Amino acid sequence: MNLGKVHSVFFIGIGGIGMSALARYFRHNGAKVVGYDRTETALTKQLVAEGMEVHYEDNIALIPADAELVIYTPAIPKGHLQFNHLRDAAKVPVLKRSEVLEILTKDKFTIAIGGSHGKTTVTSMTAHVLTHSGYGCTAFLGGIATNYHSNFIPGNPDVVVVEADEFDRSFLRLHPNIAVITAVDTDHLDIYGSREAIEDTFVEFVGKVQPDGMVIAQQDVTILPRIQDKRILTYGINNGADYQVKNINVADGQFQFNVERPVLEAGEMRRKTSNETASLAMGGRHNVLNATAATAVALQLGISMEKIAAAISSFQGIQRRFEYIINTPSLVYIDDYAHHPEEIRACISAARELYPDKRITAVFQPHLFSRTNDLYPGFAESLQLADEVILMNIYPARELPMEGVTSGLILDAIQGTDKALVADADLVAELVRRKPEVLLTIGAGDIDKQVDKIKHAFTLKNHQQ
Repeated sequence: MNLGKVHSVFFIGIGGIGMSALARYFRHNGAKVVGYDRTETALTKQLVAEGMEVHYEDNIALIPADAELVIYTPAIPKGHLQFNHLRDAAKVPVLKRSEVLEILTKDKFTIAIGGSHGKTTVTSMTAHVLTHSGYGCTAFLGGIATNYHSNFIPGNPDVVVVEADEFDRSFLRLHPNIAVITAVDTDHLDIYGSREAIEDTFVEFVGKVQPDGMVIAQQDVTILPRIQDKRILTYGINNGADYQVKNINVADGQFQFNVERPVLEAGEMRRKTSNETASLAMGGRHNVLNATAATAVALQLGISMEKIAAAISSFQGIQRRFEYIINTPSLVYIDDYAHHPEEIRACISAARELYPDKRITAVFQPHLFSRTNDLYPGFAESLQLADEVILMNIYPARELPMEGVTSGLILDAIQGTDKALVADADLVAELVRRKPEVLLTIGAGDIDKQVDKIKHAFTLKNHQQ
């Protein structure tokens, strides 16, 4: 199917971060874009401002009559009227987002970034390095990159940077030239059933890499011993990685570092530490690792370390990835998308390293009943790294409630930390009462709707003092 000749596209679930990137791609290429989503959000409002049409009623009459292609999210509920009508009518192609990405990346030099966590940051950093350096790419991101105010970056059409999503095994449709693996952890057990199945699927994804391609993996990724017949390069902080972080230093709220890498000199492969120091405004050593992954990709493409360091230093971050909302002497407020125990651990640890003498208050909204049920001991262990924890009710997303599964499972498992379970409507007042020094709002549900309310409350409080 020639997607370049499609003039009208209908999206079911257009407000999803991956779906909206595709919607922006088609709009950028001149197509009419109409979409459905369950609720209006800041992102859907932005899509409308960019010339797209969005409705919020699951009504067959609202399906555009001139649609030549229908794209849907795999998270759409089974009883969705518009989706079932279009699928059964079979008058136009009805494709998953992953199927469209497969078509768009076919015959393109594709850099696919996958992993249980970190993939959005690495994808965004990689796309920014390629764009900032002049190498160029077209990028589909899993978050809103601050430099571009978008999750879609138009550019060189022959090089595609794409976030490889393991949910619903979507990334198995990609056939990358370069695959990056950031981590392989236990998640999406509602899809996979076991950690072994997750690892098997990541191995299968690596098997999709082109015969002359390569795999760039974080050095501790568990599946590395199982990868065969592929060129493998590793990155990490510890000795033994091909691309190793050196000289990490925290200064003025930024992480500064160098990268040691293999270099061919006088016919011999030697280790060399870059003279160029990169400065990263995103907090956390995990983001230094993410920047090193992007560096490894760029070096393999022949981009100079000087240009790479300059690009990383100019990277402004991603919305909801350790995003500073308030940064004053009296209050530091950071919002983060973390929704897995390891992501939460990294987020709180980053805040602790940057602000070692301040009290850290973490607000967490669990995402999915199934994930909470599977991982609540890990959530508790990570959250208790904070000085005080406020839990919100579980955000169900695509799921129905599970008997006995509530945020109380996490609350009861947290030890040695001031903790509370607070209703959504009471959250802002509770935070104002507690007078936090470093505040983290964490989660992948609709906790982001609280951000402006919290910001307004503390801004107003400061004005009144």
